[in-house]
Amino acid sequence: MSTFDEGTEEVEFFEEPETLESPGRQRRRVRPRRGGPRRPAPPPGAVALARLAGLVALAIVVVVGLVFWVGSCQGKSRHDEYASYMNSVRSIAQTSAATGTTALANQFNSTKLTLPGLQSKLGQWSRQQQQAYDEALRLRPPASLQAAHQQVLATLQLRAIGLAGLANSLAAAGSKPAPQEANLLAQQAQLLSASDLVWTELFRLPANETLRRLGVKGVIAPPSHIVANPEVVSAHSFEEVYSRLKATNTGGKVTGLHGSELVGTETVSGGQTKTLTVSSPTTVAVAADLAFKVSFKDAGNFQEVNVPVTLRVIVFGKAVDSKTEHVPTIQRGETKTVSFTNLNLSKAFGAQATVTVVVGKVPGETNLSDNHASYPVFFSLSSNG
Repeated sequence: MSTFDEGTEEVEFFEEPETLESPGRQRRRVRPRRGGPRRPAPPPGAVALARLAGLVALAIVVVVGLVFWVGSCQGKSRHDEYASYMNSVRSIAQTSAATGTTALANQFNSTKLTLPGLQSKLGQWSRQQQQAYDEALRLRPPASLQAAHQQVLATLQLRAIGLAGLANSLAAAGSKPAPQEANLLAQQAQLLSASDLVWTELFRLPANETLRRLGVKGVIAPPSHIVANPEVVSAHSFEEVYSRLKATNTGGKVTGLHGSELVGTETVSGGQTKTLTVSSPTTVAVAADLAFKVSFKDAGNFQEVNVPVTLRVIVFGKAVDSKTEHVPTIQRGETKTVSFTNLNLSKAFGAQATVTVVVGKVPGETNLSDNHASYPVFFSLSSNG
């Protein structure tokens, strides 16, 4: 049996390895919570519901915006539709009214007018009204103005018929007395007056009321008056014109008694009136308001038109001023007065002057002895400045 020395180390036949931790997942460090307890998670579907509500709200906003946009577009489209229609009607209204009493009076006042010429002019105007009717017939009025537009057509039709009736009546006048023919013409002219009534009462007023009710701003129905002066188409006016024109034959020669008669001449200054005489000088005070008033009478049997009246101031044989005024119409037996103002009399002071007045010759006038006069005058400065 063997023994071992003391101090000899003990030998272990098996060494135990160091204990190692098995590799695995690293543990997360849990951070301490801040701000209190953790909020509970939303219930399932809440987020989706919120998103849906937002989309619905957005859709509502879009729809409302579209409604306002479409409404504004419709309002603009409606305004443009009515404005376009009324602009077309306005053009027709103006063209139609242009052949009314103003144009007729201009014809009556022409010294070159004849019965055939007047008849031709009336027929031409009637055809113009028919053309205006055809133009109005092609218009497409808004639905709410369909009924009113029919009155536009009725107005133009009445005017075409009335003017044609006047032309036909003159053509068939023959040897009818002037009063009888004048009454027939006045009856035909009543259609023209009726057309104005139809336009105003049955078209313009209802159309404007429709525009107001629909809220169409800045658009109005236009007026149209063919009889601006009813006196022009009265029986009296037609008789005077017809008598004058009947005295002119087809060759243009004027027959019958025609002429003017100078009645007298006055001066008015500072509220004082003086009558000039041909036999002795008259002292005339010159002031800013000085006016010469010449009166003359239609001494013939017919109406006269566009009668010229001339006043001249003559010093030492030379005219220092001259003016002419025209009287548009004067009826048989009527007296009219012509006023002359703003005369240049600076060269007439200190010397005796002569004022001559001449009423111009009218067609068919043969006696000119009583349509002129010469008045001796002396011009002085007015004491009133």
